[in-house]
Amino acid sequence: MKLTAYGVTHPGRVRPNNEDALLWDVPAGLFVVADGMGGHQAGEVASKMAVETVQSFLESSKGDHDLTWPFGFDPTLSTNANRLVTAVRLANRKVYQAGEDKPDLAGMGTTIVVALVEGALLTFCGVGDSRIYALSGGALKQITHDDSWVATVLARDPEFDRAQLATHPMRHVLTNVLGAREDTEVEVGERPLAAGEQLLLCSDGLYGGLDDASLQILLTGPGPLDELGDRLVASSLERGGTDNITAVLVRAVD
Repeated sequence: MKLTAYGVTHPGRVRPNNEDALLWDVPAGLFVVADGMGGHQAGEVASKMAVETVQSFLESSKGDHDLTWPFGFDPTLSTNANRLVTAVRLANRKVYQAGEDKPDLAGMGTTIVVALVEGALLTFCGVGDSRIYALSGGALKQITHDDSWVATVLARDPEFDRAQLATHPMRHVLTNVLGAREDTEVEVGERPLAAGEQLLLCSDGLYGGLDDASLQILLTGPGPLDELGDRLVASSLERGGTDNITAVLVRAVD
């Protein structure tokens, strides 16, 4: 399976700095988006640290049969799934420890979504409310779940009034991020990646201004990935751009 990819990030119209971080490494089949948070630009530190830690572990663990698994090895998961879970848990530990050691970084954290493609198999995970979408046959579907108060409410009561949630004071509260505690649980998924299928990894600054229907229309539009990515950011800016905006697009080609 051949991959093409493109990543773009923008600080938005309101925020003075960009606390998002991104990575797209086509040869490695690795794609990451992280959305940092914390004062004194600590969010920038957290997101960058998380992305670099994930990349470093996945690089060093590829093909290493003598690898030591710091959190153990789950035999119910594939090797790549174990690698991905370990990478994200290591990133969590590093962000948490940095916040503990340095007063100016105290309280920092970051969301993260990671996609790892090997052959025609996609392994993915997410912590926080950054998202991975899959576009297949013209239909867009979110394949990660949000670690948020809103998602928790909807999971308990799918019929809850979404208009009420949209204005609720708890709507931005996250239930899990990297760096909030010494260890974190990471749910990982795997599925085949079909030729022609497209992935979108993004921070909430993108989908916060564009609902799923708008995202689907934009992603099915004409043009190469760089044009689609720039179009996504421009459309989000037109609808407010109150947060940092980041998108990584991946397309599978037979």
